[in-house]
This record gives sequence, structure tokens and C-alpha cells, in this order.
Amino acid sequence: MDTSTQGHHGTDPRTDPRTDPRTDPATGAASGGAHGEGLRGSAFLPRQENLELPLPPVFTDGAQEREHRKQRLAGACRLFGRLGFSEGVAGHITVRDPEHPDMFWVNPFGMSFRHVRVSDLILVDHEGHVRHGRRPVNRAGFVIHSAIHAARPDVVAACHAHAVHGKAFSSLGRLLDPITQDACALYEQHAVHRDGAGAVVVDEEAGRQLAAGLGPHKAVIHQNHGIFTVGESVDEAAWWFLSMERSAQAQLMAEAAGTPHLIDPEAARHTRDQTGFALAGWFSFQPLWDEIVRTEPDLFE
Repeated sequence: MDTSTQGHHGTDPRTDPRTDPRTDPATGAASGGAHGEGLRGSAFLPRQENLELPLPPVFTDGAQEREHRKQRLAGACRLFGRLGFSEGVAGHITVRDPEHPDMFWVNPFGMSFRHVRVSDLILVDHEGHVRHGRRPVNRAGFVIHSAIHAARPDVVAACHAHAVHGKAFSSLGRLLDPITQDACALYEQHAVHRDGAGAVVVDEEAGRQLAAGLGPHKAVIHQNHGIFTVGESVDEAAWWFLSMERSAQAQLMAEAAGTPHLIDPEAARHTRDQTGFALAGWFSFQPLWDEIVRTEPDLFE
């Protein structure tokens, strides 16, 4: 297991945001980037003194950070398998290597999400060569994820699976509507990509087009294919995928029963600002991580 962990979360991220060096002491908000923008005024920030808020770990050692990212990747694979997101050999989760940003770790082609261990993960460069490991990489996974990682230096992790509701919703060729609070986390932060709809993405140009379709957003619906999500961590990217899959399910069910009432744009943006930032995605994943760690500790092997 990760020697840098205390509990299951990393280098003791359970710190007080009022004293943590990543926060602004004047506001208690995480400093810089999406974390700072999200925490300011967010319901995620404790109002009461002397309470601990889990925060993502900060590493000074590349090897420890690599091991942490690989553990989270294996855990996310296990979670996807448990939730039924598997579809034969389809589906891939990647995380950028902290010391070699032009390479990423990914689950090996043909291995069940339910069986992935840290030692099973393979390291792939942006040319599709396996640099560590003996298993092959899914060609579609390489084409798509290498393009996303190349186009978006801010992206640390990316997720895709052929989950039932996401691929059903993708056939509609439309955005998710703000019909629930959960769906609002993705309001105006996801896109629809229609080029190559339904075609297996094995051509590198098609991968670059899909990455362009993602744009600056944290998710894209590829028409007749499914959902892709990205994040500053595996935790965040995996949570957005789970949330988006469930929001697709909720919308399909609601529209089957009638005509859903949309949340007002101003209210949708307010809810998004409260729940749709990077740290919120990371934090929302932690209970699921704890479940996987407790019930499937062999993932660390």
C-alpha cells in the first residue's frame, strides 16, 4: 500500500482548511485554480471552528505521487466494475504520470474492471507504446486518451466506459438538462460531439476531434457512443462519470414518465458553483474510495 497514506486518503489530507498551506488564511478557501474558485462561499467549507475537511494530498516525491495515482486508478476501475459499467473489453481510465507527463497509466486491455490491481496497470506513451507492463493497451483507449492528455495539460485523469444509461442517452445527441440538483453540477460544463457518431475511435485524427469536442469542459457526450469525463485527479474524473451516468439515467426515467420541469438557469448556475468544482468532485468520491478499500484491499497488490 501507499507508504505516504494515513488512513486511506493520501498524505494526511484531513487537515483544517483554515490552516492548510493550500488555503487562503483570510477566507479559508483553497488557494488557486478551481479549488479556490469552488470553496469560496461553498457549502463544502465548514463554518464551525476546529473541524477537519479532507483535502487532496500534496506530494514532494514523484514516486509516492505515482503510487498514489495508480492506487486511485485501480480503485476507480474496481468501482466501475462494481457499479456495472463494464461491457466486455470496453472502457478505460487513465492517469498522467507525475514525472513523465507525456505518458499515462491505464487498465490493461481485456482485463475485467473487477480484477484490476495496482500491479496490473500499464504505462503508455502518446505514440501508443507500452513502456511498463506486459499487457496490451486498448487501441481506442490509447487514441482517445492520448489526444485528451495532449490537448489538455490541466487534465490528470480521464474516464470512459460503456455504461448503459450514458450510452442510451448519447443516442439522443443532446446535452443533459438541469432537471435535478445533481445534474446542475455539469450545467454548461459538458458538450456533445457528433463527428464519427457510433464509429469505433481507432484513428488518431478521430481521437483529436473528440478531444477538440471536449474543449475546456469536464465532460463530453460522444453521440451513439457514451460519456467521457476528465479531472485534476482520478477521484474527480471518476466522480463526474458516475454523476453523469446517474443523471442520464434520471433524465431518461423522467422523460419516460412525462415532461420534466427544468431548473431555472440562475438556480442551475448557483448549484453548479456550489457542487461542480474540482475539489467537490474529489471530495464526493471519497466515501466510494473508502468502500472499495475496505471491501477489496487486494487492489493494492
